[in-house]
Amino acid sequence: MAENVAQKLISSHLESGTMTPGNEIGVRIDQTLTQDATGTLVALELEALGLDRIRTDTSVQYVDHNLLQTDEKNPEDHMFLRSAAQRFGLWFSPAGNGVSHPVHQSRFGKPGATLIGSDSHTCAAGALGMLAIGVGGLEVAMAMAGDPLYIAAPQVMGVELTGELPPWVSAKDVILEMLRRHGVKGGAGKIIEYHGEGLRGLSAMDRHVIANMGAELGATATVFPADDAVREFLEASDRGEDFTRIVADEGAEYDLTDSIDLSALEPLIAAPSSPGNVRPVRECTDEEVFQVVIGSSANPGLRDFAVVSQILEGRQVHGQVSLDVNPTSREILADLIAGGWLTSLVGSGARIHQSGCMGCIGMGQAPAVGRNSLRTMPRNFPGRSGTDEDAVWLCSPETAAAAALTGRITDPRDLDMDYPQVRLPEKFSANRSMLVPPLPVEEAREVELVKGSNISSLPDFEPLPEDIDLEILLKVGNNVSTDEIMPAGSRVLPYRSNIPKISEFVYIQVDDTYATRAAAHDGGHAIVGGENYGQGSSREHAVIAPRYLGLRIVIAKSLARIHWQNLANFGVLALEFATEDDYETLSQGDVLEFRGLRDQLGAGETISAEAGGRSFEFRHTLSPRQIDMVLAGGRIAQRAQQEAERKS
Repeated sequence: MAENVAQKLISSHLESGTMTPGNEIGVRIDQTLTQDATGTLVALELEALGLDRIRTDTSVQYVDHNLLQTDEKNPEDHMFLRSAAQRFGLWFSPAGNGVSHPVHQSRFGKPGATLIGSDSHTCAAGALGMLAIGVGGLEVAMAMAGDPLYIAAPQVMGVELTGELPPWVSAKDVILEMLRRHGVKGGAGKIIEYHGEGLRGLSAMDRHVIANMGAELGATATVFPADDAVREFLEASDRGEDFTRIVADEGAEYDLTDSIDLSALEPLIAAPSSPGNVRPVRECTDEEVFQVVIGSSANPGLRDFAVVSQILEGRQVHGQVSLDVNPTSREILADLIAGGWLTSLVGSGARIHQSGCMGCIGMGQAPAVGRNSLRTMPRNFPGRSGTDEDAVWLCSPETAAAAALTGRITDPRDLDMDYPQVRLPEKFSANRSMLVPPLPVEEAREVELVKGSNISSLPDFEPLPEDIDLEILLKVGNNVSTDEIMPAGSRVLPYRSNIPKISEFVYIQVDDTYATRAAAHDGGHAIVGGENYGQGSSREHAVIAPRYLGLRIVIAKSLARIHWQNLANFGVLALEFATEDDYETLSQGDVLEFRGLRDQLGAGETISAEAGGRSFEFRHTLSPRQIDMVLAGGRIAQRAQQEAERKS
């Protein structure tokens, strides 16, 4: 039977289940990726699991998010992560090496391999013909311990690309077009696979741009074939031996289809404050711009910086604009220097920052209140920039450069110049010595974890009770992101390994009384949400911190995939309304009375409760494995229970 690329990747790693969409499957994992905002919890989870040595082929711990060292918290966590990498057998990428996703693609990505990462943009590695999925940290820890990744088998949506991108239009406009068509829920339950003759004009790093923001579509993964473009990238990265050709069989079919004529695309932009608010740049030219930020995993390639440099060459940035440049890796920074592009950027007035995520995660470069900031980044959720009342737009490097010159949102096709033709080097910088390899097993066993004062152990969570009364302490609307549940930024993320402290910031942008009320509330509570609850980042803090404050049940119209799984991982029951109108009926302050809850979970997909003398019905989509996990109080508690039973 003819298979598409996604089917080939899954079938070659399938350990349990069938690939019927919706069925739970177990997928063998070859590689894992963790970064410092999430990796601290993963290391603590490995410790809690009692793991001696990781069992994946390759696992890498990156330091790329929390680079600002304004006090001791970040450097101490970096020391902890280095010691954990040495203890458990991971590669370690220190601060300054760059953003995890482009560095991983350059140094470790391998066609045909499976990769999961505790970062939602792990899907970027699909650019190389990998099955790459963003998940919660505990999923990564369990994969390191040898477990498969359990997911609902996705549908495969084939997107045929035809034609060739016109001047001033680039890969970012392709994924913005997908978001314009399908919105931030359009990829839910799907792998997006791109195919067609239009791929010939897209480099491996162009594909990275598109695959990266599959996370913004809500997709499980994005997949490209491993073809000549991937071979050329690996050879240029001094890793040609890692190339394997993986393309769809002739006659392969897809569950869903779409097509994009690349030649018909125009510059697009996502307006505040959602990646789904996409419109043509030409419709937004009355907007003044005060900041432009270049960088992030959504536009990480050498070309993405070089094209900005060539647009700005010999010109000055507009007087009211701060142009901030975050090189995405040490290697790309070296190539920018070698190619003379960095000199042009500096001469035009750009500010050059560290190689890392920086402004993308609100770690520096926060904009002024209400002043438009154009960014080549993947997300513009409210407050993610580090400024609560921000106005962040997402765009291509070409559109960003045009705004930097004019001080207004400008269609780059209107610039009085020819479209620059960027000539990339035949070989990219390949700095293998910047990565710290795993220690030999015997040496690793002697390493002790270095825990600073800001690192606390994971809290223990009790099993789900049979009967429970839960007050609804918070009711929120549609598309609430994990950035709104648990903010990022320089004020909050330094407490990533201190659950009691970081819990003080839960929902602070939505309701700054929630954390205080929850901490003072006895007996647990519930939260009610709308559509696509928990979209965005894979950060487990958005579950662990509310759970620490007493959250037991979330009821929503629908839930985003990673957050839904994270809730189960830490013993929080995720339910959906059986009747959507009941969302309007329930209010903050109502008390939901659940009786026989454990029996109900074991009996079927429907859960009933009462509030104010009225009956309500909810449903869940948990597998039997996940039900056992929730009943036990979470996956770590379940694992301990299984180990105790095995030894008895």
